[in-house]
Amino acid sequence: MGEGNTENPLKSLEEKIRAAKKAVEPEEPVQNKFSAAEVGWRMIIELTAGVFIGFGLGYGLDFLFGTKPVFILLLTLLGFAAGVKTMMKSARELQKKEVSAQGSTEEDNIDGR
Repeated sequence: MGEGNTENPLKSLEEKIRAAKKAVEPEEPVQNKFSAAEVGWRMIIELTAGVFIGFGLGYGLDFLFGTKPVFILLLTLLGFAAGVKTMMKSARELQKKEVSAQGSTEEDNIDGR
């Protein structure tokens, strides 16, 4: 009844803990994927930042030169165009990352037959 009885229950308990941890752990490593909300907010921020920067610069130039609506309108539209361009560039980058991630998982599945 000495140490022999305590070792077996401890070893079996350790094995049960290991089995439970394996059941809870994901089989594949977690990939860093962006959620749709994160991507949407990033694009909204890029678009509005371009508009506000263009408006601010336009307002400053109009105040400096005394031509009220000219530079505000012109630079706000240019800021909008720059925001759309940046937003589209980000969308292409995210799409390329998604395609490359899907391609690598398909290759892993084919190799793992």
